[in-house]
Amino acid sequence: MLQNKTLNVPQHVAIIMDGNGRWAKQKGRMRIFGHKNGVRAVQEAVRYATKMGVRVLTLYAFSSENWNRPAKEVSALMLLFMQALEKQSHELHKNNIRLKIIGDRSRFSEKLQNKIKQVEKLTENNTALVLNVAANYGGRWDILQAAKKLAIAYDGGEVALDNVTEDDFQKYLVTENAPPVDLLIRTSGEQRLSNFLLWQAAYAELFFTDVLWPDFTEQVFHQAVINFQQRERRFGGS
Repeated sequence: MLQNKTLNVPQHVAIIMDGNGRWAKQKGRMRIFGHKNGVRAVQEAVRYATKMGVRVLTLYAFSSENWNRPAKEVSALMLLFMQALEKQSHELHKNNIRLKIIGDRSRFSEKLQNKIKQVEKLTENNTALVLNVAANYGGRWDILQAAKKLAIAYDGGEVALDNVTEDDFQKYLVTENAPPVDLLIRTSGEQRLSNFLLWQAAYAELFFTDVLWPDFTEQVFHQAVINFQQRERRFGGS
C-alpha cells in the first residue's frame, strides 16, 4: 500500500526527468521515442503526488540549455509539448490540478504560447495540486529575472531595498508563492542540479536513482519519499 499521509510528506517535490534518450537507445530507437514514453512517467508522478497530498510538483521538462540539441530533436520536443497540453489539459482539470508553465516562453511559437495561456486559464482555480512544468527554464535565469523585476519595483517606488527579505524576493521568482523544495529527485544516475531551481532548492533533500525516466513509477517515487522521511532536516541548526 503506497499511501501513508500520516507520515511527513514533502510539500514541494521537484524532479529532473533524465534518461529518455538513453532509454530509447537501449531499445534501438530514436531519442524522441524515449521522450514520448516519458509522458507516461509524468502521469504516474502526478497521480502519486496527488494521492500523497504533495502541494506542489515541479518537473524539469526543457532547460534553457536544451536548445543546443539537434534542431530535429528540439522541433519534435516542441510538438510533443503541444500535443501533451492538448491531450492532458482536461484530465488535469477533471482531477482538480492546476498547471503552470514556468520559464522563459519568449522562444516558443505563438501557437504554443497561446495554448499554454489557455490551459493555465482552464486550471487556474484548481486546488488538489500545483503542477509546475519548467520549460525553457534555468535557475540562473530565474534569479536574474527576479532581480530585474525587483529593480523595476524599486524604481517605481513600490519597495524599499533595505526592507526586502528573502521571502519578498522569492515572490519575484517564477514559482512565486510556492513553498521551498523539500525533495529533489533526479533519475538516470546523474548527480547534479543542472541549473534547476537553484534558489528554491537551497535546503532540499536530494534523491538520486539509476532508474531512467520512462521507467519511473509510483514505487520509485514512494521510495524517494520514504528516504526523505527518514532524514533529519536541521536547516543549518545542530
